Amino acid sequence: MSDSEEHHFESKADAGASKTYPQQAGTIRKNGHIVIKNRPCKVSCLIPEYHDITDVILSPRLDTKYLGYQVVEVSTSKTGKHGHAKCHFVAIDIFNGKKLEDIVPSSHNCDVPHVNRTDYQLIDISEDGFVSLLTESGGTKDDLRLPTDEALLTQIKDGFAEGKDLIVTVMSAMGEEQICALKDIGPKN
Repeated sequence: MSDSEEHHFESKADAGASKTYPQQAGTIRKNGHIVIKNRPCKVSCLIPEYHDITDVILSPRLDTKYLGYQVVEVSTSKTGKHGHAKCHFVAIDIFNGKKLEDIVPSSHNCDVPHVNRTDYQLIDISEDGFVSLLTESGGTKDDLRLPTDEALLTQIKDGFAEGKDLIVTVMSAMGEEQICALKDIGPKN
């Protein structure tokens, strides 16, 4: 190769920052976040799983009052003769609302998404369903669609039609973004 050749590299990475981080399954709690089937989810229910039901009934070491119920926290049991204590996660996808489940040994690592919320002032709503938002630096963000949640969509459209100053909260995780909340800060001046 000669020195006069130019090399152009197209990078789609964000400076090497990971979209997830590992966390031990037994430490993830209700209302925390977890990745299930490559989707960012919010944990709605945790059910401790035991390998053999006879261990639960016969062993005084295990806490049997949580078996089969939705619990607020993971109950980590001592391992019995048949294997690891497991965590049964029931979670809701934070972007599409679908229910997902996963069962993981409590000592294994799970991926947890980096979830961020950012507030923007709503400037405009286009006819094709995109919104124009004012960033903190004074620029505009024009790549987001209106939310699919009917109640939130109606609040945004009605408030904008009435000429109110609206602040929308945008949730982002794993390369996806979506408007998830709205604040009315009064009429436009």
